[in-house]
Amino acid sequence: MTKGILGRKIGMTQLFSEDGELVAVTVVQAEPNVVLQKKTSENDGYEAVQLGFADQKKNNANKPVQGHAQKANTTPKRYIREFRDADLETYEVGQEIGVDVFAVGDVVDVTGTSKGKGFQGSIKRHNQSRGPMSHGSRYHRRPGSMGVIDPMHVFKGKNLPGQMGGEQITIQNLEVVKVDTERNLLLIKGNVPGAKKSYVKITSAVKGN
Repeated sequence: MTKGILGRKIGMTQLFSEDGELVAVTVVQAEPNVVLQKKTSENDGYEAVQLGFADQKKNNANKPVQGHAQKANTTPKRYIREFRDADLETYEVGQEIGVDVFAVGDVVDVTGTSKGKGFQGSIKRHNQSRGPMSHGSRYHRRPGSMGVIDPMHVFKGKNLPGQMGGEQITIQNLEVVKVDTERNLLLIKGNVPGAKKSYVKITSAVKGN
């Protein structure tokens, strides 16, 4: 069954493991999440648990959002996500979920929104190779050939310059290094998507070892 929690990326730091190895970790603050809704096959066509994280100002929430939160006896939330394949029997509407759902050594997938890089060329955006920068070369950082002559148009999917970043990214199979229940912190080995203070969704690894 899937376990999950929502949190806020604080930044990165380093820890020493038991065998003396220096490990880079990402710190995620996950204040208690609130179960806003339980979705069932009978009512919604699928089963899922809806969690909310980070209080939202009441003035910024419309009446439907306020009413939805009121059913769980909580305030409107800024970050709301669903977790499928969860054990619905272990959740109740209004229940608080803490970082202790995960333990040290658990393997998780982390989903977030990558940093926006603006409009970038094909070399930075798609990791393409550049042309020679000297000796009379007139080809440096352009996208290259647009395709063969016959179709007389550029094929869909061609790697071209454009908006880079700001997309939903999931990094799989990251290890939970430390769980701090007092400060509601999860320390995850390696880096996770997003800028500092951005929201992330942490779930049990789909391809868990």
